[in-house]
Amino acid sequence: MSVSGLTARALQKLQQTTHKTLTRSLDRHVKLAVTGFSGSGKTAFITALVKHLTTQATAQNLPFLEVVREQRLVACKQVPQSALDIPSFEYHNAVSHLLADPPSWPPSTQRINTLTLALKFRSGKGVRQHLSETHTVYLELIDYPGEWLMDLPMLNQSFAQWSEQQLRRLAQPDYAQASAPFLQLLAQFDAHATVNESELAAMASVYADVLKQLKAQTRLAQLQPGRMLIPGELDGAPILQFFPLTAPGNTAEQTQYHHLEQRFEAYKKQVITPFYREHFCRFDRQLVLVDLLSALNDGYTTLTETQSALSDTLAMFRHGKSGILSRLFRPSIDKVLFAANKCDSVALADQDKLTRLLHSLLLPSENELKFSGVEIDTMAISSVKSTQPKQVTEQGETLSCVYGKPVGESNYISYLPPIPPEHLPGVQHWPKQGYEFLSFEPFPAYQGQIEHIRLDHVLQFLLGDKLQ
Repeated sequence: MSVSGLTARALQKLQQTTHKTLTRSLDRHVKLAVTGFSGSGKTAFITALVKHLTTQATAQNLPFLEVVREQRLVACKQVPQSALDIPSFEYHNAVSHLLADPPSWPPSTQRINTLTLALKFRSGKGVRQHLSETHTVYLELIDYPGEWLMDLPMLNQSFAQWSEQQLRRLAQPDYAQASAPFLQLLAQFDAHATVNESELAAMASVYADVLKQLKAQTRLAQLQPGRMLIPGELDGAPILQFFPLTAPGNTAEQTQYHHLEQRFEAYKKQVITPFYREHFCRFDRQLVLVDLLSALNDGYTTLTETQSALSDTLAMFRHGKSGILSRLFRPSIDKVLFAANKCDSVALADQDKLTRLLHSLLLPSENELKFSGVEIDTMAISSVKSTQPKQVTEQGETLSCVYGKPVGESNYISYLPPIPPEHLPGVQHWPKQGYEFLSFEPFPAYQGQIEHIRLDHVLQFLLGDKLQ
């Protein structure tokens, strides 16, 4: 074989090797963490994202998503997921609720599930446009019960620390009525006694009932352990039969307190840690959905608890500036978007106030993220519109209302919502009458097309640089 033939073959092999290396380093797989507490709208957001990218990706509908506006998005479709041991996100069932007549919200998530989208596009600049005419980015989304998310901060706590925090929370006046049955029994509980399995099971059952009642009556996020609310395959398992208990001082082994401490540690090791390692350690981007309106409805205590829960949960994720090597071997989240969801339940002119309120709640967390080199943004969104703005004249005054159908009602109404605060008011400045924001059903889709508010802004911030 001639020298020129060897040189040509060597160059061809070098080109192939270079192409593979560039393909990996260009990060064609993006794992997006759609995080939020129970009721924040994660399932509806994922459903809306898939619907808009697969069947509604037009410049009129997503004008702020550059790859769509510049007509570079060829197509987007759902593809088989790589995690074969996780159930698939039931997109078709979820979207059927939004497109029904009348529409309704998709059922809340009761288990972890996943979905992968392939976005084929034409590159507009950089190295990609010289490698191929079209390129594909794979977007992996994971949905899970928000109740399970709140367990993550428990990994950094001892049983004594967790108990002190939970008991302090349950004793707050806003939650005392629901907590009373458990706290009364706890006052008579003998932590030094030898282990009585039936007594522990009974106490844990009462504690679980308190958590369920607080979930039904409030928007309190930090209801732990979350598996007591959605136990899944752990229903009835002893590992869930623990509850907060004040440390009684020196305790010998085989006491009630020691046994509860063992169960707490087992829950962390066998339930929370695998969930964290398998699903929360390899994200690239993060969206944090927050239901501020429900927290405002609950009152000052719940809003401050929401602030604390956000800070504690964000601390459990790996954030930092991402480069080629870190993307390949130790991925970290380099962009975080905080979104006040369901913003169309307030007047159009007041939606920016939700953005400023959320920003004020997150200032300490945002500072930490920025120091780590993370790019962040805050905005108010509605992944699925549930109202339309409406001007109403009353006694010569024009009022900015919203028009929609409240959840559980059969008729549409024109409603004048309260004005949300722009920052966390002090307890002494909290309105005496409180806040009363209504929740609405999804607005009917027009010709099979659902509407959104700023979903394209969300997609551009989180994915725009991956689709250049």
